[in-house]
Amino acid sequence: MNIVLIVGSAPDALRIKSFDLSAFTSCVAINNAWRLKKDWDYVIYPEDFPIKRQPIHSSFNKDKLITAKQFVPIQNNFGGFIYAGGTMAFTAGYWALGALKPDVIAYLGCDMIYSKNIKNINHFYGKGSADPLRNDITLQSLEAKSARFMAFAKFNNCAVVNLSNQSQSRLLFQRATIEQFKNKKNISNFLKKNKLKLDDKAIKKALTTEKKLAYMVPSGRYWKEIKKFDPHQLNKIDDLWLKTSMYA
Repeated sequence: MNIVLIVGSAPDALRIKSFDLSAFTSCVAINNAWRLKKDWDYVIYPEDFPIKRQPIHSSFNKDKLITAKQFVPIQNNFGGFIYAGGTMAFTAGYWALGALKPDVIAYLGCDMIYSKNIKNINHFYGKGSADPLRNDITLQSLEAKSARFMAFAKFNNCAVVNLSNQSQSRLLFQRATIEQFKNKKNISNFLKKNKLKLDDKAIKKALTTEKKLAYMVPSGRYWKEIKKFDPHQLNKIDDLWLKTSMYA
């Protein structure tokens, strides 16, 4: 079983230091998460990620560093950033789905829940900019974007779970525990008991609407053409994706 772990920078991501990662085929760090350990299979970050924050370990050769050159074409194959959501949690997911062809994708440290108290620590390394909360028409509903990703993963024979132990998450993925990843038999049994059901009618309508609007920016730099896109239409698509999935 090909199992991919994707790790973000929420305080919860610190738990990876105590995890047995032997069941994971690949471990992917988003942005600053590479600091949590040395032996990542991949580190993914956007064009505007500051050079001073980029990976410095000698073990990170160019094949392990995933940038726009690698992830933009794959993201476009899944409909592009406008529909998928322009934040790295989803970009990393679609890249892994397209490039690594996993059976399971597990998320950690990507709940995207931030305190209203600006003085609070919101990342494992301290206080950082909460990218998913910026004013961006592709991120009107993080929940809807996670529902869309779940559906696309299932289309590609991949299950998606959330290893978070936090009480809240913007991700709608099925919750799982690291103990369920002690061996592949455990996770296989877990997935059999928690099957994702999709509403084919809602999915067809969502995909048809996306295709009709044809909101695509091949370069991935959609913010340069943002005036071309109607946030109300995107909100309607989000509503459709929110109706697409449920667990047995």
